[in-house]
Amino acid sequence: MRSDLVIVYHRQPYEEVEENGEIVLRPNKSPNGIVPTLKSFFGRVGKGSWVAWKLAEDPANPDFERVVEIKDDFGSYNVSRLPLTAEQVSSFYHITSKEAFWPILHSFKDRYNYDPVDWPTFREVNWAFAEAAAREAAEGAVIWVHDYNLWLVPGYIRTLRPDVRIAFFHHTPFPASDMFNVLPWRKEIVESLLACDVVGFHIPRYAANFVSVASSLFDIEGIEWERVRADFTPEGAALSERRTPVLLRYDGRDVAISAFPVGVDEEYISGLAKADETDARVAAIREELGDAKLIVSVSRTDYTKGNIEQLQAYERLLQRRPDLHGKVRLLHVSVQANRNMTAYEEVQGEIEQISGRINGLYGSFEWQPVALISTAIPFAELVAYYRAADVAWITPLADGLNLVAMEFVSARADGDGVLVLSEFAGAAVELSPAVLANPFSYRAMDNAIDQALSMDEPERRDRMRALRARVARYDIRAWAEEQQRLFDASAERRTEAA
Repeated sequence: MRSDLVIVYHRQPYEEVEENGEIVLRPNKSPNGIVPTLKSFFGRVGKGSWVAWKLAEDPANPDFERVVEIKDDFGSYNVSRLPLTAEQVSSFYHITSKEAFWPILHSFKDRYNYDPVDWPTFREVNWAFAEAAAREAAEGAVIWVHDYNLWLVPGYIRTLRPDVRIAFFHHTPFPASDMFNVLPWRKEIVESLLACDVVGFHIPRYAANFVSVASSLFDIEGIEWERVRADFTPEGAALSERRTPVLLRYDGRDVAISAFPVGVDEEYISGLAKADETDARVAAIREELGDAKLIVSVSRTDYTKGNIEQLQAYERLLQRRPDLHGKVRLLHVSVQANRNMTAYEEVQGEIEQISGRINGLYGSFEWQPVALISTAIPFAELVAYYRAADVAWITPLADGLNLVAMEFVSARADGDGVLVLSEFAGAAVELSPAVLANPFSYRAMDNAIDQALSMDEPERRDRMRALRARVARYDIRAWAEEQQRLFDASAERRTEAA
């Protein structure tokens, strides 16, 4: 039986673990995240499928199980697994996606590396995803493709299955045309995205940039715009827009353009934050801190995340504020990325060097200014630290959204705490009641952390009340409902056009 909804995503929708010498499929550990949300859509349709890749020594091995049936809390669905060699994964994901696409998407042109890209392999892998999706899809089904490493899939699907509806969601920033058009494959990529019925982004700026790029490369007609909702237009914010595109026409077809941020599972996080176990852990953390204030920063090791710039700002804080020595502590969680990628290894090395210097210069036997953690913290433990913290310091140089900021707000069921957030995180458009900071400015970063540490309780609570209302309004369920509305609207447009 073919599927009414096919989700195409590079990751499998479960974790593979070895038990007693056998591989067992388990649900993802964290119920908060994009994978559980996507799987929840299978409950809305009669039959669903998921397309992902799986590492294989020999893709031609007849014993490789290409399609498995999964039964979990979300129902029963197929997973179509593409056997890729280690060389294919390295080429299409670690090299093309991470060394060529990633820096351009985040506007780091100096990090762009064209030389090692093997474009035929990227096409080959994307074609394999498209073929698998086309095989799984029923007549008139929705095929929903996710993220930039699968940019060519929509165009290939349109060729293979003109009957289906195709949606694409972009989970990273989308840059302006003068940045995006650095990519020599720009026309092929954008033409593939224009084969979709719906193209989604987190915020209006990214949607507007996409329309600008498309207009620079193709004859786009009938662009329709709407006013951005009031919640998403903070005055003077770096990423705010007054209008957002909602529809364009290309090659005789309508393409809906959406700007709606993926949220977090606010209900789940708030419940976890109120649990007795969390209360006990928070009390233990606060007892260890004594009178010291706790600043929490959580991200991955990546040159886009501003880890180095933030640590430098913290070092300046301790230099100019000797009154804070012994009175403040930074928990800097920077989860190491792929060590095989030189750019990330260099960032990790510098993070460790700066943290060591700060502790060496200012620390004592009783007080270490920085606690650097380079491995992932279990989510329940992280929520306890969010609740115990006085300040969450989230200052990426560029970020598609930033769910950590939303997690912190959701965890603050006590209504206290201060969020310092980069203007260049997509989440800043929604979370404007935070203390917004420009991570490219020493003065802005210094002023923001000073303001956060000295803020009185009434102001903290006023800001947090507004932040919690936003996060609850635009949670993961609201995003899911918006995507479903877009799917339904695309079906109506097809019916009207027939």
